[in-house]
Amino acid sequence: MAKSKNATVFYCQNCGFESSKWMGQCPGCKEWNTFVEEVVRATSLKNSSKGVKGQGKSVPIALVEVTIQEEDKIRTGISELDRVLGGGIVQGSLTLVGGDPGIGKSTLLLQTCRLLAESGHKVLYISGEESQVQIKMRAERIGQFQKQMLLLCETNLDEIAEVIRKENPRVVVIDSIQTMYNENVSAAPGSVSQVRESTGTLLQLAKGLNVAVFIVGHVTKEGTVAGPRVLEHMVDTVLYFEGDRHASYRILRGVKNRFGSTNEIGVFEMREEGLAEVQNPSEYMLEGRPMNASGSVVACSLEGTRPLLLEIQALVCQTNFGIPRRQTTGTDFNRVNLLMAVLEKRCGIQLAGCDAYVNLTGGMKIVEPAIDLGIVLAIVSSFKNMALSPKLMAFGEVGLSGEVRSVNMAAQRVAEAEKLGFEICVVPKVCMKSIKTGGKMKVIGVSNIQEAIEYLF
Repeated sequence: MAKSKNATVFYCQNCGFESSKWMGQCPGCKEWNTFVEEVVRATSLKNSSKGVKGQGKSVPIALVEVTIQEEDKIRTGISELDRVLGGGIVQGSLTLVGGDPGIGKSTLLLQTCRLLAESGHKVLYISGEESQVQIKMRAERIGQFQKQMLLLCETNLDEIAEVIRKENPRVVVIDSIQTMYNENVSAAPGSVSQVRESTGTLLQLAKGLNVAVFIVGHVTKEGTVAGPRVLEHMVDTVLYFEGDRHASYRILRGVKNRFGSTNEIGVFEMREEGLAEVQNPSEYMLEGRPMNASGSVVACSLEGTRPLLLEIQALVCQTNFGIPRRQTTGTDFNRVNLLMAVLEKRCGIQLAGCDAYVNLTGGMKIVEPAIDLGIVLAIVSSFKNMALSPKLMAFGEVGLSGEVRSVNMAAQRVAEAEKLGFEICVVPKVCMKSIKTGGKMKVIGVSNIQEAIEYLF
């Protein structure tokens, strides 16, 4: 009889890098003192491969013989979530939902379970963090639940797997993956080994039983999902729930999606009864915008396939220090410094002795270069203390020579501005041929920032 051997492995708690010996600095993420020792049984991989019982041997099949049916995607009843998922929940998929504590991950999934149960789908909600009474208290704020919604408070993955096979639900929610443990792994729950093995077992259950599984993952202080990086590679979809805890809105962003666009976002508003969809995020983001105030410009960014209008504010004033202060909120700090250098070199606007503050209102974080022209116009507007028209919207990428370069889907951006009542659009000149407008919309094409400044100021 072969003896089972135990192996000692060192894992980085930050990135999941594996080593046979302890190291002070992780070669993967360059962090110090993050390695922990864990004992891994040699039989763990063999046992974990039995996550789905009753399966026969795998047989290859021709790709042309594989059929796709419409019912392979389940509508959740939440259009913003369906948009991010790529049209609905794909059967047999494994989805990871990450976010800061208290941001609303469990609330969103509980609302999804409620709507799925109302549609006649059998749903199993598994919690390793709360008791049944605690979940019931939270669920009463959301609404009435149907009998198709099942609840299980358990952390043992073997028992969870048996319940899933017995009940055979359409959708399973695991809250959270850091609380689950596999008896075949001797490490503590939440460790690198446990998270990886537990996710592997859930992946086999999802594919073998054709069950859609959602797993909730806590995030580190850097904003990434806690546990090994391989966790994000194993799942089909990775969703991040973002937003300021002091603000009412939340953004669900798709980081990885094998069944849809990777940069779609869904916007929600946190209310007393739960999360409510924001059908028109552009209008929502522009609420309370000051009129006839210098340093305020509306720009358009593209999140996935959705144009999103947002206000860019800039404040430029004479500095009282030897080195001027520069601060940005919601956009790349180095990108703003680059644009200010372009303004000094190409337009002769002296900003070296000025403090500059740039803010994207609403707490949005945008890195798309299409908002460059909006940032430039906001800085010039504050520097000259001249307000631009509140009916103006601008977008375009700015190069080091001061040229305004083209951006994709320019026609959709202009159409979104026209729908919200804007009357003037400043766009790259090379995009003019693809833009068709009607009504009061006036589209101005500029080839460089000097042309835009001369026209508007």
